[in-house]
Amino acid sequence: MAGSYAKYSIKNYFVYILNYFIFAINLLFMKWFLLAILIFIQLVSNGQATISGKVTDNKKNPLSSASIAIENSYDGATTDSLGNYHFTTFDTGKQIITVSLIGYEPYTDTIIINGIIEKNIELKLIGQTLDAVVISAGSFAAGDVSRSTELSNLDIVTTASANGDITSAIKTLPGAQQVGENEGLFVRGGTANETKYFIDGTLVNNFYYTSEPNQATRGRFNPFLFKGTVFSSGGYSALYGQALSSVLLMESIDLPDRTSASLSVSVLSLGGGIQKLSKNKRSSWGVTYGYSNLDLAFAIVKQKMEYTKPPKGQELDANFRFKTKNGMVKYYGYLSSTALGFKYPEIEFEKMLNWLKMKNLNTYHNISWKENLGSGWKMRLGGSYSYNHDNISSELQNDNGDPVNTQNPPYSNRTFHLEKNGDYINGKWLLEKNIGGLSALRFGNEYNYSNEVNDFKTPNDNSNKLKLKENLFSTFAEADIYLTNKLAARAGIRTEHSQLFDKWNVAPRISLAYKFPDKGQASFAYGLYFQNPDSKYLPSLNSLHFEKATHYILQYQKIANKRVARAEIFYKKYDDLIKASGSNYSLNAINNKGFGDAKGIEIFWRDKKSIKNFDYWISYSYLDTKRDFLNYPYAITPPFSAKHTASLVLKSFVLPLKTQFNASYTFASGRPYYDIYDDAGTYKIRQQGVAKSYNDLSLSINYLPGIGKKDAKSFGVWVFSVSNVLGFDNIYTYNFSSSGKRVAVLPPSRRFLFLGYFVSFGIDRTEDAIDSHL
Repeated sequence: MAGSYAKYSIKNYFVYILNYFIFAINLLFMKWFLLAILIFIQLVSNGQATISGKVTDNKKNPLSSASIAIENSYDGATTDSLGNYHFTTFDTGKQIITVSLIGYEPYTDTIIINGIIEKNIELKLIGQTLDAVVISAGSFAAGDVSRSTELSNLDIVTTASANGDITSAIKTLPGAQQVGENEGLFVRGGTANETKYFIDGTLVNNFYYTSEPNQATRGRFNPFLFKGTVFSSGGYSALYGQALSSVLLMESIDLPDRTSASLSVSVLSLGGGIQKLSKNKRSSWGVTYGYSNLDLAFAIVKQKMEYTKPPKGQELDANFRFKTKNGMVKYYGYLSSTALGFKYPEIEFEKMLNWLKMKNLNTYHNISWKENLGSGWKMRLGGSYSYNHDNISSELQNDNGDPVNTQNPPYSNRTFHLEKNGDYINGKWLLEKNIGGLSALRFGNEYNYSNEVNDFKTPNDNSNKLKLKENLFSTFAEADIYLTNKLAARAGIRTEHSQLFDKWNVAPRISLAYKFPDKGQASFAYGLYFQNPDSKYLPSLNSLHFEKATHYILQYQKIANKRVARAEIFYKKYDDLIKASGSNYSLNAINNKGFGDAKGIEIFWRDKKSIKNFDYWISYSYLDTKRDFLNYPYAITPPFSAKHTASLVLKSFVLPLKTQFNASYTFASGRPYYDIYDDAGTYKIRQQGVAKSYNDLSLSINYLPGIGKKDAKSFGVWVFSVSNVLGFDNIYTYNFSSSGKRVAVLPPSRRFLFLGYFVSFGIDRTEDAIDSHL
């Protein structure tokens, strides 16, 4: 055993000696090997450069995931979350460095590579420059809403034919029809009900005062409430729905410049208000009151209608606004009451009159909250509530003013009392994420609630009470994608569910825009649009669903040197319109079998450059439209559509006279009229024709006595205007009795005159007036 141990120990000893010898040889080899590696690294490093730095936007915010490279080389890097980058290169001397990031303009620069280089880089957003393409097919912008502004809010109140009414000024733009017997915007062959109105993103019901028979009424809202107005005659965003033809989008002003008070006196009204700005300029509140009485105006300008009580009304509105951390909350509330009474000839019975008395109470409230959430996210919440009450009484009288017994035919139901009540709620939330440059993704939901009650009573104690409730839920998503400064796209989709019909709709929409080197741009828009049938045709015994319109729009426009040139062609196809196929609109006769189309071309030109202190625009619309809906016996041109419409608006500010002179001329070719009657359940046309063309030349003068005064503490303007100066005998259309008697529908007066003085205390708007040519 001992010998064995000795043998094992000697063997291990020799193994140990061998391993030590091998280790010594390896150590000597590694020394020289490492020395060789160090020498190689030193030689290589003498030909290598290090490039580092930071990539930011123009606000010094770091940009991650930006790609930096040496042109025609594989050397480069990507920025980290803090915008930092670092890489090495063997290239030397003069080289070109490139930087790219989705949503930002490509960056190139020449650098001299020699050792360690530190280079910070700033990228510009695509669309940040003034020559970025603007998606604009189908829309006109006013105020601060778009860089392609064609119409300012001062333009609205100084357009001679508008008399301070928003939609009357919009009617001088292409696409809008000259309809004087009904309120609302009739756009591209659509009815007034096909245009919807939004304030700060939420829907406005009863935008107009309650209408009188055969007379259009004004809008309820003052144009100076809004900092921007967009009129879209088609192809509008997926953020808005329930409008087959058009939307009018109004964005209310933010905080006022300073505390101010206002006073207005005219032949129509008297009003005043105050806007109070907080000391820290982060909040404000305001209130305005107005009283209107048309006694004096109607005494000066005789009306064709016999007023027993000229229109009188009171209005009160209030607002507050305050800045949040990164946004703003705005509230606007409005309350009005109006009353009037008048007599007009009864079309069915000779030597008889209708005595109509109308009272209206309306209130509207809107609150919105916009917030920048950071990291490219924005939020917008909005809600509105409105209530409208109409109290209408009609009495049939003989030519002596005595009531006529309406107990028996043919006078039954000619005397009646109607009460209409409507509650409306609209709510919307919207999130928007910047995805690089001007590119953005936005999505949200909208909810509409309406509750309408109509109670119709006659002296025979016949009562017809109709209640109608609707809950409409909508979801929408939309993306703006700016591929370059010259090419952009907007794609969206909207879906709605009607509880009343228990139906869904899905509406895809897309717009494309390309900008040419000469600053002109071409745009295309396509979209589906759905809308509930007008509530006056509901409910129906038949199963109804949404009405539908499909829009195709191609536009070219060029904006340069204070000039705007624009041409647009469009095609609009209607499906599922409300159709009355039976007698007298009975509930079982209403269906969705109506259809139609509209096509045309529109031209707009505005020039604020060629003549000093002179501004003018020209618009022209050609419309070819037919539809088969309501009680039409077949597809015909609707009586609210003219084939040719044109407007010329002129404005000139003469500084030495402190006066602006405004003129507007409007032409519309005659609109068709039809005597449609019910022949044993079948609708037929008894007579038809075309009314005479419409012409109107209106003038207005604005005198600003405060111009030129230093340190002015107030701003005042005198306004005098005359509509239809040349006294054209315009005829809107014709009404027909059941026996075929024809009666022309005329303007309420041949001319109308207005004189007023408006003054603001505490803020001088003289510069605004001069810069905008007032």
